[in-house]
Amino acid sequence: MTVFIKKGDAPLSVRQATKRGMAYVAAELAQAGARTGDEEILRVIPQENLPARLLDVVKALGHVSYEAFALGWEADNLVNGANNLFNHQLAAYRAAQARLARYRLADGRPEVTEERQVIDEQGTPLFHEATGEPLMETVVAQAAIDPIPMEIDQPLYDETTGEQTGSIMVPNPDAERDDEQRTAAQTVIDQTPAEVIQFADPDAEPTA
Repeated sequence: MTVFIKKGDAPLSVRQATKRGMAYVAAELAQAGARTGDEEILRVIPQENLPARLLDVVKALGHVSYEAFALGWEADNLVNGANNLFNHQLAAYRAAQARLARYRLADGRPEVTEERQVIDEQGTPLFHEATGEPLMETVVAQAAIDPIPMEIDQPLYDETTGEQTGSIMVPNPDAERDDEQRTAAQTVIDQTPAEVIQFADPDAEPTA
């Protein structure tokens, strides 16, 4: 019996998880002395009718019967499935957090400055000769980005001549797409189980 998917692992597809589980089963059977094809025999032949060689395999597996071994695997696979679902939710939650961390295009991004000590070309910090205080300078830590308009001007054309006859204001598709993605990310976060959020952010306040 093996729980091979732990919370925090990279999420697996159903196919990946199934193949990995089958590989673990095959490895356990081989270690117990089973031969290729024995698993099918063990499935269909009642315990009391098994030949001595296969009874030895069951004994080496640490179970009173192959059925008990299979039931143990089923129980572990329920844990594997639950952990894999957890990992998919965790990956989606982290991706949604990263998406919301990006600034909203319609809001733009302000310039952020900070004070840093001046250093020379050799990387040595510089100080005021008179006071001995660190020599500081203001640097841009984050460049400003202008907001994009919520609406854009769309030309109108005459269907016959093809000449532009005017224009209308329409929603900016870039702004709409950005807001839709942000809304979808927030929905993912709102629907994430508290257990997953606590795993991702151990310092976060527990939700009710």
